Amino acid sequence: MTQDTAALATTFLELHRAPTLLRVVNVWDAVSARTVAAVEGTTALATASHSIAATFGYEDGENIPLDLMLDMVGRIAAATDLPVSADLESGYGDPGTTVRRAIEAGVVGANLEDGMRPLPDAVRAVEAALGAAREAGVPDFVLNARTDAFVKAEGRSPQECLEEAVIRGRAFLDAGAPVVFVPRVTEREHVERLVAELGPQRLTLIVLPGMLPLAELEGLGVARVSYGPWSQRVALTALQQLAERVRDGEGALPGDVRPLN
Repeated sequence: MTQDTAALATTFLELHRAPTLLRVVNVWDAVSARTVAAVEGTTALATASHSIAATFGYEDGENIPLDLMLDMVGRIAAATDLPVSADLESGYGDPGTTVRRAIEAGVVGANLEDGMRPLPDAVRAVEAALGAAREAGVPDFVLNARTDAFVKAEGRSPQECLEEAVIRGRAFLDAGAPVVFVPRVTEREHVERLVAELGPQRLTLIVLPGMLPLAELEGLGVARVSYGPWSQRVALTALQQLAERVRDGEGALPGDVRPLN
């Protein structure tokens, strides 16, 4: 960790605190990082654990070895001067140590999911991650504390999921997390309630099919949106469509291909 890392973390935190919605397209390797970073207006990057795992042939859910995941995270961070946040899933059994190692790899923020574990355990994980960041000299580390209240609904109604997300989100903020990530939220009333309960510029979301327009999310006070594995899926869809055209005898390249590597 260098002083530059701490300063970059402060910049990243300020991007979340600004009223302008932070829009982050997730990346999975060095070339995707450079490609997204080169787009004018891009202010930060985030890794997608699902996409990195898929790159190496692993299923999502901490099946990829941590060393391999962090090696790619480090390559992504080294490929850009922008702030980079890493998706660290549930912390690989030791959130504090995993965050410390991620900081050493060059990141200034991280996702940490609760997996709907008992709330005291999830809060302790948040505290361990933030404590490790402070000890590493990065007090403004942007921990994006994720609750899986909607992901792991397990028969609960949307309203029950919302209430659980509020309880867990508040607990993570009280533990020091600057922002709370609630994936699978797409309904306007749910976004409004979460912002009202957690505060403006405290909620982060993933863009899904049927999501509210980004301008509306910004107006509602959402801090950040990201794209998770969907950005890689967009790239893979284009690749598969090329293979389909080649199979069907259409050998010409699309006219809008860019020499980005």
